[in-house]
Amino acid sequence: GQPLAPRRLSLKPVPKLPDTEAFLREALVKVKKQARGCLAPELCFQAVRAATERPFAEGVRRERELFQVLLASGQAQALQYAFFAERAVHRWATPGGASWSSAAPQPVRKAGVIGLGTMGQGIVTSLVKANIPVVALEQDLEYLNKGRKAVMLLLEREAMKMERGVQALDFHNPAHLQFTVDFDLLHDVDLVIEAVFENMALKKEIFHKLSKICKPGALLCTNTSALNIDEIASATSHPQQVIGTHFFSPAHVMRLLEIIYGRHTSPTAIATAMQLAKALKKVGVVVGNCFGFVGNRMMFPYVQQAVFLLEEGSRPEAVDQVLEDFGFKIGPFRMSDLAGLDVGWRSRKDQGLTGPSLPAGAAARRRRGQRYSPLPDLLCEQGRFGQKTGKGWYQYEKAGGRTAAPDPWLHSFLAQYRDTHRIKTRFIDQEEILERCLFSLINEGFAILAEGIASGPEHLD
Repeated sequence: GQPLAPRRLSLKPVPKLPDTEAFLREALVKVKKQARGCLAPELCFQAVRAATERPFAEGVRRERELFQVLLASGQAQALQYAFFAERAVHRWATPGGASWSSAAPQPVRKAGVIGLGTMGQGIVTSLVKANIPVVALEQDLEYLNKGRKAVMLLLEREAMKMERGVQALDFHNPAHLQFTVDFDLLHDVDLVIEAVFENMALKKEIFHKLSKICKPGALLCTNTSALNIDEIASATSHPQQVIGTHFFSPAHVMRLLEIIYGRHTSPTAIATAMQLAKALKKVGVVVGNCFGFVGNRMMFPYVQQAVFLLEEGSRPEAVDQVLEDFGFKIGPFRMSDLAGLDVGWRSRKDQGLTGPSLPAGAAARRRRGQRYSPLPDLLCEQGRFGQKTGKGWYQYEKAGGRTAAPDPWLHSFLAQYRDTHRIKTRFIDQEEILERCLFSLINEGFAILAEGIASGPEHLD
């Protein structure tokens, strides 16, 4: 019984909900949690709020004002920069004169992955999702079965996320995904990614084997996070085929793929690794070879500074909170617990910074003329490796738990540590935490640029 003349929705009154205020309050809490430190989602919320409270024309005017605020904001400029930086890194070049414009990739029709720990599982999952057939290899049947279970679980989760369902991810077909303990099955792969733990002798042994078994044109990739690519390549008869492909954990989620060339790595090998990154829907960044490359080399001083802050009087949850409020998805201590404190500990022992190879009588808090904190080493000696053991910088509901809770044991441990080393506890404000962590990160970036390890600031960012 209504007239059929045009009806302007904008002239209709906005229906009132009985609990609008409570609903909006709850929505704002959700938005702030999901988009910590981000301006735009919060301003979108304010625009919607204005629409519920004011007439249409006023609501539109308010939206326009909020849009102008965002348009001129530093965050908008930063996001635009990030957008173009991601595209700029496709145009790679090396000091030797190789570059994206002249090097052509080889096709990758079949890949191998060695080692089915956390990283290997994620890498296999990424390859299967990209429809590249995979041979997954472990040292013995026990590890193989454990790895297979974990990979299948990851793939089932990924298949559920993909609209087309399991049909699209044909991972139960052995022609697409094969698990084995037999190295000889790698004889026809176009590319193999080694993802065993960080031990140079083990990696060299594997690469020596690979250079005998794989076809001469196969690309030999290592997922090392810090070890020397040239030394790994020295164990093979074709070092030009050896390249670093450093995935970040969890490997099937994180979009960054750090591609490291050695002294002998061929331009074709770099181009092929870059092409692989694209196939895996990752952002490949080509960098030079030094300890820690770019990603981890910048992380070392950042995490180290965070630990120094604990020595002087801060707490893990205070440091993490400041960096997460600033916009990091995860603070340095929650990140360390997630990655596993034992990974860094093993690396420091290999470098002779701690453990049995440390010379007797070495100062507790100095190494090689630099300030050093033994705190992470002491935690590892207590068996506190992070989430995997249920205790690290935080405590978790169980081993393998995800929810970090402040740990009173750690707080008293820090107090004892400061007493032992006669460090006077002081109050450290948010500004100091932010500046010390960020500036360490940024300064290391400048050093990497100065050494020519990265070819431009976009690569670092």
